[in-house]
Amino acid sequence: MKLIYFSFLIVLLTSCWPKSISFQDGSMPDEWKVFIVKTLELTAPNAPISYSTQLTEKIKEEVQNRSKLTLSPNPKKIIPQISIEGNITNYTITPIAIQPGDNAAKNRLTITVDFTIFITKPKEDKMILTSSRFADYDSSSDLSSIENQLLDEINKLIVQDLLNKLFSNW
Repeated sequence: MKLIYFSFLIVLLTSCWPKSISFQDGSMPDEWKVFIVKTLELTAPNAPISYSTQLTEKIKEEVQNRSKLTLSPNPKKIIPQISIEGNITNYTITPIAIQPGDNAAKNRLTITVDFTIFITKPKEDKMILTSSRFADYDSSSDLSSIENQLLDEINKLIVQDLLNKLFSNW
C-alpha cells in the first residue's frame, strides 16, 4: 500500500513541476523583432582592454538565446526595434574581510555598467539602467589566474539585470 501511495505522490509532484523557466518570448511586445548592441564604451581605467567586447558579445548571445529577438546584421538596412548602448564606468578591486594586522582575507572585484536602451516600437521609449555587480576571491589568489572566471560570473549577473529591465518593463 505504501508503494502505491508513494508512486502516486511522485507522479503528482512531477506533473506539477515546471519543465523550464526562461524569458523565451516573455512579455515582449509583438512588434519587437530585431535588436542591436553597440560595443560598450570602456571608461573604467583598470579594466582589461578586451572587456567591453567580451561583455558586448555576452549580451548579444544571451538576448538571442533568451528571447525571440534576432540580431540585426545591418542596422542601416534592417532597423532594430531595440538598441542597447552602454558604458563600463567602474572596474575596481577592493580589500574586504580585514584580519588582524590590516591584511585582507578576501578581495572584491566590482564592475559597474550604465546602459541605455532605446525602443522604437510599439512606441518610442528610452530605459536607463545602472548595473553594479561584484565577485569575491581569496586575496592569496593571483588575480590574473582567476580573472576570467570572475568576469564570467559578473557578466552573467550584469546581463541578467539588463534582461530583467528590458523584459519586465513591458
